[in-house]
Amino acid sequence: MNTVMRRATALAAVTGAAVLATAVPAFAHVSVQPGNAAKGGYSTVAFKVPNEDDKASTIKVEVNLPGDHPIASVSVQPVAGWTAQITKTKLKTPLKTGHGDLTEAVTKITWSGGKIKPGEFQQFPVSLGPLPEDTDQLVFKALQTYDNKEVVRWIEEQQKGQEEPEHPAPVLALADAADDGHGHDASTSDDKKDDAKAEPVSATGDAATEKAASADASDTTARVLGIVGIVVGVLGVAFGVVAGRRRGTGTPSA
Repeated sequence: MNTVMRRATALAAVTGAAVLATAVPAFAHVSVQPGNAAKGGYSTVAFKVPNEDDKASTIKVEVNLPGDHPIASVSVQPVAGWTAQITKTKLKTPLKTGHGDLTEAVTKITWSGGKIKPGEFQQFPVSLGPLPEDTDQLVFKALQTYDNKEVVRWIEEQQKGQEEPEHPAPVLALADAADDGHGHDASTSDDKKDDAKAEPVSATGDAATEKAASADASDTTARVLGIVGIVVGVLGVAFGVVAGRRRGTGTPSA
């Protein structure tokens, strides 16, 4: 019996480790937090960059903005220890805005000078707007450079009906915003536009960061509960096997 129980416990441990091993990579993706925003509005999002190498530190992060849906206003929030470089590109077709035609737009943001050590992550907040109204998502292809010269390219786009790619590009989903009843999108009101153009506030009060932390906590809790359920299930099967063997080998009563 002791031998069977030891084998059952070992099997449960191996199963739990295997589940954890398959779940960990999902936490390591470069992502946009929060992952959704309103079409036509302004939004502050954070590019969350975890370090997935246990021996090297991330020293540079490049995020490419979609060229097919240029964004008129892009501003970065300062991140301690990091320097942000903005790259603008001349547009083939000028973008019409409330302040006239825009002939160039931000196409890439590069953060460098800091370090994301093994086991750590960093968030890089960015204010964007107005967001396009003719698409359901924005794909931000990103490159993550380590101090051992390795470059991870988060550029693979998710295809409908297929499994998530190994290095998915960060995606911001866009949805129709509720109308305020006056023919104007509430998310694009003048005060919100002014907020988006103003100097970003400190990271400690950033709404995107707080939402990201909440989303991460919920996701992690769900995964942990799922893993615990699998391990408990394996132990239950093992206990059933042991009980069956005991009944099968027991001495019949007189």
